[in-house]
Amino acid sequence: MFDTQKPALILLRKIAEDAAVRAFIEAAEEDELQSYARALAALLQAGMQQNFAGYLAQKICRDDNLFARTAYTGEVGEDLRAAFAHDLKVLQALAERADELPAGIAAAVREGFPRIGKGEAGAPFGKDWSSPETVDALAAYFRQHGFGKFIDNRAFYFEGGQLVPVRNAPAVTLADLKDYEEEKRIVEDNIVSFVRGLPYSDMLLYGDKGTGKSSTVHAMLNKYAPQGLRAAELTKEKVGQINEVKELLASLPFRFLLFIDDLSLEERDEKVTALKAGLEGSMHEKSANVMIVATSNRRHIVKENFSDRDNSVHARDTMEEQLSLSDRFGLTVCFSSTGKKEYLSIIRQLAADDKIEMDDERLCALAERWALVKGGRSPRRARQFIDYLFSCQAKGTEILI
Repeated sequence: MFDTQKPALILLRKIAEDAAVRAFIEAAEEDELQSYARALAALLQAGMQQNFAGYLAQKICRDDNLFARTAYTGEVGEDLRAAFAHDLKVLQALAERADELPAGIAAAVREGFPRIGKGEAGAPFGKDWSSPETVDALAAYFRQHGFGKFIDNRAFYFEGGQLVPVRNAPAVTLADLKDYEEEKRIVEDNIVSFVRGLPYSDMLLYGDKGTGKSSTVHAMLNKYAPQGLRAAELTKEKVGQINEVKELLASLPFRFLLFIDDLSLEERDEKVTALKAGLEGSMHEKSANVMIVATSNRRHIVKENFSDRDNSVHARDTMEEQLSLSDRFGLTVCFSSTGKKEYLSIIRQLAADDKIEMDDERLCALAERWALVKGGRSPRRARQFIDYLFSCQAKGTEILI
């Protein structure tokens, strides 16, 4: 019997807490139609009402447990395999209960109450979920894809001491980012070293707004995620928690970009001290699996005021203190502003990608007018213009700039 209060699961206990699974267990054990209805409602929401075995298989593949974590990082011992196989056997037996309804629920189904279908688990599950072959196949699955929330998500943010998935992370690729080839090469070279476990540097990407600093980070993440790269964003308001985040990330078997976007601080901001310590110079060692990547419109991050120098007895010391933060990044990359030639080059490439058919002279004239109206030239402005142009042509509407 599957005990509803203390399910006989060792490693996969969280699966019994799932709403659909919990309600199904209660229905099967208590012959309770209301519980069966709750299970059906949850499965309907997931689109799995006719495949309870497949639903359980998905939960197993996405569960964060000791077997999955160990399989991702190396070989799984026999005791751990045995515990995991036991849980698989229990959950397969639960799936079989979809075809073995208790009397009361079976009577309601005969009278027309919708039924939960057993379905099939599919790959990598075999006919016998607890067989050595299935356990091997699942170990290989976790080794390739990771475990838990890290399977379907590559970007996270820090909230309440936990990593929370970013559900709509940018899907940008390096091919989407036009020009700035040398800047991208420098960034990618450093990230390749990081992913391969070689010496690497924390990075500061600085330059004018809209030049592609953040997009470059997102594109690198998307390219190297299959090799175990993940990103955790830390807002500048939470920079004071940087060492707490680093400790959390260091405990995980992935390589993380600790991403701080649009960073700028005032001289007397206490977060300056925290970030300095996070980069270098505190008791917290540099983690082999955490690279700090910050973007900023300022080369030196900390806002400089002439009044700070005029009012200081030791003006040079004040300047050095303000500049010392950016100096702690091992690698700084400048994304310079876009001139007319570079701007129009990006426009032409993006137009070609989107198959926009327009005379080059008119295309460039419209792009220049767009930049004038929108307040300047940049890769971001170019992308916005091409998106607008594409929509106008798709709808057959007039281009109004």
